[in-house]
Amino acid sequence: MAIDPQLLAYFRRQAEQYAGLPVPVDAPARRARFAEVAASSVVPDTAGITWTDLALPLAGRTLTARLFRPAATGAARLIVYFHGGGWVVGSHQTHHTVAAMLAADTGCAVASVDYRLAPEHPFPAPCDDAVQAVQWFAAQRAALGFDTGFLAVAGDSAGGHLAALAAQQVNAEAGRRVVAAQLLVYPVTAPVLSTESYRAFADGPGLTRDEMAWFWTQFIGADALARGAQHEDPRIHLMAQAPHMQPPATAIVVAANDVLRDDGLAYADFLVRHDATVVTIEASGMTHGFARLQPDAPRAREWMQRAAQAFTSLFDEA
Repeated sequence: MAIDPQLLAYFRRQAEQYAGLPVPVDAPARRARFAEVAASSVVPDTAGITWTDLALPLAGRTLTARLFRPAATGAARLIVYFHGGGWVVGSHQTHHTVAAMLAADTGCAVASVDYRLAPEHPFPAPCDDAVQAVQWFAAQRAALGFDTGFLAVAGDSAGGHLAALAAQQVNAEAGRRVVAAQLLVYPVTAPVLSTESYRAFADGPGLTRDEMAWFWTQFIGADALARGAQHEDPRIHLMAQAPHMQPPATAIVVAANDVLRDDGLAYADFLVRHDATVVTIEASGMTHGFARLQPDAPRAREWMQRAAQAFTSLFDEA
């Protein structure tokens, strides 16, 4: 399927900018390069959106979350957001504009969580952070001035994996639907690198099969990755076990030209089989990472606005 010409132009500019420079090979170098690249796609926030950084005091560590609030309209609903970056790179700063635009598009507050990153903090640390951050925000809704009857999660790529995992585990531990809805944007859902989309888009652009293999290895290790579809831990392979209760209402967005396209589509089918309300959007012309590239490609912005509309349409069913 043809890739949006403005996205192609973006990738060409990036290739030209970094032509001849060493390819980052370790996690710190990749983080620095990703932060530099992402900075070019951070734009001023939509009018009416304000933000502050919060400290989340969790067991044995403190996380930071950037909290975006839309213009005051009473007690806003809250979405807890997890950034992408293969569990290795990224931050609330690299995804600042993604979270700010989500707040503007949904009319909800959005808390973008800086979870610990692999390989310094491999599995299960990012998963534990995601679960406990959602539990912390659930408990703090009244104190922060949010609607205490609603909570949602969202995330892109590896952040989509963490959002979905957190929704499953928080609800299961509570024995009720604490997380009512989730927005998963081109989520990672299984350590399986042999799907049709992995074959078709192995060389990108946006994300390659080799890059995804490297990210998985930093996160869970080579031995665990080798188990692939046979992996039985639902914190790693989100479809390894049936959920303990009905999953939250879900909007899943996949990019048509993305190694992770089939991850998202498979997870949508899994949720439907377990009685979830699911809206699936396949964004034609898009590649991996398009949510972060909304300032660079108008079609990417349109797809994310459509995703936000689909997501909020689920709130009353949640």
